[in-house]
Amino acid sequence: MRILMISATFPYPPTLGGTQVRTFYLLKHLSQRHEVTLVTQRSPEVSDDDVATLATYVDKLVCFPRPTAADLQPGLLGKVNRFSHFVATGTPPSTTYLHTPAMQQWIDAWVAGGHCDAITCEHSVNEVFVRPHYRQRVQKVVVDIHSSLYGTLINQLQTGTAEKPWRDRLNLPLLRRYEQRYTQKFSDLVITTETDRQFFEPIAGDRPLHLVPNGVDLVQFPYRSADPGGHSLIFVGAMDYIANVDTAKFLAQDILPPLRQRYPDATLYLVGNKPTAAVQALGNLPGVIVTGRVSSMVKYLHRATVCVVPMRIGFGIKNKTLEAMAAGVPVVASDRGLEGLAVDQPQRALRANSVDQYVGAIGQLFDQPDLRATLSARGRELIEGTFTWEQAGQAYEAVLNA
Repeated sequence: MRILMISATFPYPPTLGGTQVRTFYLLKHLSQRHEVTLVTQRSPEVSDDDVATLATYVDKLVCFPRPTAADLQPGLLGKVNRFSHFVATGTPPSTTYLHTPAMQQWIDAWVAGGHCDAITCEHSVNEVFVRPHYRQRVQKVVVDIHSSLYGTLINQLQTGTAEKPWRDRLNLPLLRRYEQRYTQKFSDLVITTETDRQFFEPIAGDRPLHLVPNGVDLVQFPYRSADPGGHSLIFVGAMDYIANVDTAKFLAQDILPPLRQRYPDATLYLVGNKPTAAVQALGNLPGVIVTGRVSSMVKYLHRATVCVVPMRIGFGIKNKTLEAMAAGVPVVASDRGLEGLAVDQPQRALRANSVDQYVGAIGQLFDQPDLRATLSARGRELIEGTFTWEQAGQAYEAVLNA
């Protein structure tokens, strides 16, 4: 099969965020048995070596410059014009921002030339590049949604984590209409959890919904050889993503201080690319270390006593949770951080949703090496049995072959 994959996010190296990771490993699997063309956007931070390496995983790699903030109309007038465009077209600024005429023209020509049998959009924001008539030209047009923009906004408003609640309440009905509209362009919708399925069923109409969870590269995340003990916490992720920024602040400002009253040497490592100014400022707090981008995420995981994922917003299976469990690090996480994972019977992670619960659960793991060992072994077992990229890739391939 000849597959055209559309991803405005450059999916290499697969260590910089959930979108890169999922796109790369699905692409890697499909390219083993199919002819894959990837059209993507390259930001200035993407090196020539990154481009050359990614090109070895596909039959054809086509890169266009990624739009920058400098391309947006500045000031209040720019914001008003972007909102007016959203109302008029039904497409949010976060999506139209990525759309470039040159990339659209290339995709149009590729499809018109009969060069592909299937098209996949790797994240819903790429739907802007798909025209309704593509379904008459190819066998499958699939959107791998990753997460719902509408659902994420509801989540932020409900948890009080929205940056601009008044603006977001205005956007809410527009985003609902947007998701109902764009899904009609696709033959199939792919989601990552049963929670997402329940959310999208009313929106999907007669479009098939397919569950394809995330996975872990077990070579890149080997099981650790020893429990380091101590009182070290870790949270990992792209530190410019709103859900991770909120989590990092919650951890450093609300959870760590009462924990340090019981364990004065407790330290929190915030490990991830592109820490915002707000995240960098957390490094000034007692016991908080902000690393920025690191060469090996798994080395930091292996050194941690506990991985904490107290996420309050963000839909879908969290790669950070899967990778910690694969590496053998005991996990304490919120319902959101454990979404899509069967961890309660038998117990494979500790669940918490308030500061007191986090402090209690982390304290249990600090004090009980046997409990750490049990969760470590069971977590790795869960990943090996259910959440590898080979399994996810096979499920994705089945959607395209159906």
